[in-house]
Amino acid sequence: MTLGTSEKRIDAAGKVTGETRYSGDIQTADIKHGQFSADQFLHAVVLFSDQVHARMLSMDTSAAEALPGVAGIFTSKHIPVNEYGLTLFDQPVFIGTESSGRSKVPSDVSRWEADHVAIVVADSVEIAHEAAALINIEWEQLPIFPDIDSALATDTLLHPESGAEGNDYYHLKIRKGDIDAGWATADVVVEGEYEVPHQEHAYLQPEAAVSYIDDAGRVTVEIAGQWTHEDQEQICHALDLPADKVRVIYPAIGGAFGGREDMSLQIVLAVASLELHKKGITRPIRSQWSREESIVGHHKRHRGKVKTKWGATKDGKITAVEADVFLDAGAYNYTSNKVLGNFHICVGGAYDIPNARIDSKAVYTTSVPGGAYRGFGAPQGAFVAESQMNKLAAALGMDPVELRLKNCLREESMQITQVAMPPGVSLPEVIESCAKTASWDDGLNNDVTADDVANFQSFQTLPPDPESIKRGRGFAISFKNVGFSYGFPERCEATIEIYGNGQIEEVVCRHAGADVGQGAHTVFRQMAARATNVPVEKVRMIVSDTAETGDSGSASASRLTFMAGNAIKRAGEEALKQWQEEERPAIGHHRFTPRPTVTLDYETGYGDGNITFGYVAQYVDLLVDTETGHIKINKVISTNDVGKTINQQQVEGQIEGGVIQAVGYSITENLQLKDGRILNPRFSTYLIPGILDIPDEVESDILEIPDPQGPWGARGMAEMPMIPLAPAIGAALHDATGVWFDEFPFTPGKVVKGLKEKG
Repeated sequence: MTLGTSEKRIDAAGKVTGETRYSGDIQTADIKHGQFSADQFLHAVVLFSDQVHARMLSMDTSAAEALPGVAGIFTSKHIPVNEYGLTLFDQPVFIGTESSGRSKVPSDVSRWEADHVAIVVADSVEIAHEAAALINIEWEQLPIFPDIDSALATDTLLHPESGAEGNDYYHLKIRKGDIDAGWATADVVVEGEYEVPHQEHAYLQPEAAVSYIDDAGRVTVEIAGQWTHEDQEQICHALDLPADKVRVIYPAIGGAFGGREDMSLQIVLAVASLELHKKGITRPIRSQWSREESIVGHHKRHRGKVKTKWGATKDGKITAVEADVFLDAGAYNYTSNKVLGNFHICVGGAYDIPNARIDSKAVYTTSVPGGAYRGFGAPQGAFVAESQMNKLAAALGMDPVELRLKNCLREESMQITQVAMPPGVSLPEVIESCAKTASWDDGLNNDVTADDVANFQSFQTLPPDPESIKRGRGFAISFKNVGFSYGFPERCEATIEIYGNGQIEEVVCRHAGADVGQGAHTVFRQMAARATNVPVEKVRMIVSDTAETGDSGSASASRLTFMAGNAIKRAGEEALKQWQEEERPAIGHHRFTPRPTVTLDYETGYGDGNITFGYVAQYVDLLVDTETGHIKINKVISTNDVGKTINQQQVEGQIEGGVIQAVGYSITENLQLKDGRILNPRFSTYLIPGILDIPDEVESDILEIPDPQGPWGARGMAEMPMIPLAPAIGAALHDATGVWFDEFPFTPGKVVKGLKEKG
């Protein structure tokens, strides 16, 4: 059996030995299909605008172009359709005064400090940087609106082409039941105002790529991304090229977490190779960002603000939820409209709510764009919903787990969008398992032992005051969609080829799904082996190349195992059928299309917006030094229903990694911005968790309750461990100190400030 085992990762040996090629490692000898000899690489530097909000009046590149060693400088005048965007074409490829005019977006305005103005290609990185510094640009400064409040208060439209009356350009509503009746029957009402922060993806590999013209005449970009065919489509749109003239290949990818869904070097390197090819220059081009360029130059998890009110009867049944949600989209939409959709439904929590009024808005600002990040709006919504549930439990004098079981979504529940839950709801089992694993019903002794004090030092050279160390526990749950939602045409392709004489000698699985470090290609291999009834060693993978593989969709939305598994399973069954009918080679291709979803009704929020869901519950046991504000997490239990485990070790790795990433989001990572500029674009000041910051223990409590729509019952789970940890930590802090914290990260300064403010 190939499913449920801990098969060794297909990329393990190469990564351990250093043989694996990431896009920044590629040498000319590694490129087997390019139209060039063993010439050295050219090197490209992307020039950022460094303008938060300004109009370009003029740009002079003549001095830079005259510098010896410069091969070319490319700007807005070289882009046929100067726009791009995953869901809205609202961002220029280059800010410039010269444009084709084939875009509705005003291309002469920089709305973000990392807008691109030019790409400089030269014989060396040093020459490229020197030339970039010689580009002379004159700017007219425009007023800045670096946050939600200032952007809502102005009549100045950052994107007049959007047609919106204000900078709150995208709205969602929920109107369920009778909200007045809900308040009339509430015995307890809890109100809250919450703020959720940005988070940097902090993937190990900064943005890097190579580009060239391949031997079929296609402009080719090798880069780390999350959806080869979407990258291809974005390049085609901006450069006005047919799909058969653009090729995108993913070498090894050093992490993504949603941060590689949007464009970085794809379009600009493609245009550089095309323009140089016109001049007879066929050398491949390499470009790589520094860590500072990476942090400044790609989107972040959205920050946001929520004002909400929840009501419940004295026996603990929720009667009403109201919320006003504001999401900071930043300078461009990226995926803000889609992230808002998740935030919008998750702010009501994973609960059966009879009466609701929720208004959610995405707001353009002159700040770093918000975009996809593990959880995709659900962590922000969960912080609000779960904090409200814990406050309700306290107000009612009710156990938080009991309150959740009384209200959680079940198989027969109606979603907040007024349609039935998809089959396979396992939330009650997930909650009960997490509570049981934590021995929740036995109670937690909050006494602080001598060992606790000895093992917890806020400062290595200064022992803590034992009287300042407090212990607490917290509990939180959540759910999240698996797969694309709200009417997006979800699909995933796979091809299985069977070769041999008399018996199967080799199975080839072609799939474009990106392995961003999560082990997807190993899982694809296991599923292909299961689908064709061969040992996993007989399966060879051809992956992530638009010239070799069909459209897989993105490595996002916890969808890849679910979607790819269904496609591989059915392609394998077709190939095996042909094999049994003695077709040689046997080739099965399947484009999996799940059940459709719909866009939610604008006035009511009604609609079947999601294919299926994943479910998670988490328990936290922590210590806090009330004198310094430092937090030490003793233990996290993360209960996840995965439907069917494909690779046991990788499921555990996803849980442990997600929890630690959530620790960073909750406690250590604090992106600082002022007037639309990032102030701490390096790991010395943006603090991802170190070895002393992570929990002493992370216990993976894995359930396998089959999803009827999933391949072999599997459901997506990769984002789930990220989602409820922040509110679980907040609940544990309250248990330890008696103080609620309505914003995070729970940095030492914020904890001390909160304790002082609450006496």
